[in-house]
Amino acid sequence: MVRFIKKSANTRGLPPGSVVHVGEKKTEKVKISVMDYTIEKFDEKEVKKVEECFSFKRKPSVTWINVDGLHDIEVIKRLGDCFEIHPLVLEGIVNTDQRPKMEDYEKYIFFVLKMLNVDDKTHEIHSEQVSLILGKNYVISFQEQVGDVFDAVRERIRKGKGRIRKMGADYLAYSLIDSVIDNYFIILEMIGEKVENIEQDVVSNPKPEILQKIYNLKREMIYLRKSVWPLREVINGLLREESKLIKKGTNVYLRDLYDHTIQVIDTIETFRDMISGMLDIYMSSVSNKMNEVMKVLTIFAAVFIPLTFIAGVYGMNFHYMPELSLPWAYPAIWIVIITVGISLLVYFKHKKWI
Repeated sequence: MVRFIKKSANTRGLPPGSVVHVGEKKTEKVKISVMDYTIEKFDEKEVKKVEECFSFKRKPSVTWINVDGLHDIEVIKRLGDCFEIHPLVLEGIVNTDQRPKMEDYEKYIFFVLKMLNVDDKTHEIHSEQVSLILGKNYVISFQEQVGDVFDAVRERIRKGKGRIRKMGADYLAYSLIDSVIDNYFIILEMIGEKVENIEQDVVSNPKPEILQKIYNLKREMIYLRKSVWPLREVINGLLREESKLIKKGTNVYLRDLYDHTIQVIDTIETFRDMISGMLDIYMSSVSNKMNEVMKVLTIFAAVFIPLTFIAGVYGMNFHYMPELSLPWAYPAIWIVIITVGISLLVYFKHKKWI
């Protein structure tokens, strides 16, 4: 449950807009990188002090400021003061238990996304909160740690590929959100392979270990759905919102982004149904296996009940039992026992019980 609910006891009782970091400290030092570009020019650098970012606010070029690390509250506050970011937005940035959302503050738009990654050792899915602030000529992104899915966007900016350096800050924000959603397909592909392997094991060899895998996968899907499902509202709200920061030419790409989001959600729901179906198949397979065992035991019991009766009758210690004195009595009893046993087996076979 640690991945589902993060501790926020340190914010209890504080007034709204209190900037308090909620989450794990995932990087020792806050790293701030800046990419500033136009069609002709491009500049990229890593700044040591947050004050170095202030001059980009009024530049006509498009600026992307990326902040890795949310535990240093003073850095977040100073950046927020410079770009006139509302205290409630700053609170949402450092509180990493936010659900995906979009809020329009006229001068800027605030986004919260969940960026997913897979642990190489445990193969578990983890999410990282990514907050975006889209202004007139800038985008500020806040991440919990170093490392993200935006390398392709950075490479396009550096080499001037595609439309990104010809478009404005709204297209840059779209590109970042698109990278996050595209990464969902990679995660879903990995989950699809897991589902396929477990499905084969459930049908062929339903062991108790398979049940644990099913439950783990079910928890992963709940976690994934919690991270992705609200994103549909975010993109849909962005399409409906008549913001001056979103140009008409970008709406086409946002509609495509909405289609990708719906596709991701549909795939998640499909996997959830398949996993629920696998749980039913597992229980049915275990029940059928138990029925087969009980069937064999019942057949043995049904065959040996009359034989036990015969052996019980002639096992009684009565002195005057005429068959006991006959020389052929012992083999005759064996013939009767074998005949009864074979007759029962033939009858069960005829009834297709075995």
